[in-house]
Amino acid sequence: MDNKTQKILDGLAALYPDAKPALKFKTPFELLVAVILSAQCTDERVNKVTAELFKEYNTPEKMVTLTQSELERYIFSCGFYRNKAAHILSASHDIIEKFGGKVPDNLEELRTLAGVGRKTANVVYSVAFGGDAIAVDTHVFRVSNRLGLAEGKTPEKVEDGLCEVLPKSEWSKAHHYLIYHGRRVCHSQRPDCTNCTLKEYCKFYNEKER
Repeated sequence: MDNKTQKILDGLAALYPDAKPALKFKTPFELLVAVILSAQCTDERVNKVTAELFKEYNTPEKMVTLTQSELERYIFSCGFYRNKAAHILSASHDIIEKFGGKVPDNLEELRTLAGVGRKTANVVYSVAFGGDAIAVDTHVFRVSNRLGLAEGKTPEKVEDGLCEVLPKSEWSKAHHYLIYHGRRVCHSQRPDCTNCTLKEYCKFYNEKER
């Protein structure tokens, strides 16, 4: 890890020592469902929806007793509810039929679940099972590019770049640091560069100031 990367990582760790997932869950399956729902939706909204949904439907076996339209009514406020309901039900069937009712604990098998893409698999693997992975959401993508920590036009490129410059042991923590920084300081429309403690290392800020 080069000196600039180390200073950025140290700076993020100092800013967000308690960085942790915002989604509320008790089991890997609950996390999987919450992550699917979180696409283009706030974690706060997802937590409100899952608080009700998980009262009755917190396992794949219970989830598949719902029809598509019944599940849609539960998750309507999360947006894209038709696709999300289809993905949740398909993944639940896969977990039951292929994995004995247990969410698989490795990336390869997680990615075989219907409706589960690279980002969702990385989150579940990292958060639920303690695996080393970096999930690139909109915050991680934006902050990584702006800082110059890892640049790319796709989440996959940024993920590959982060995995290359950061030690594997730091991947999961860095994921949460970057999310916190994106939410609290490096906003999409109006980044608070004036009060950012990382601006001296930031490619976006330094190019803007020239």
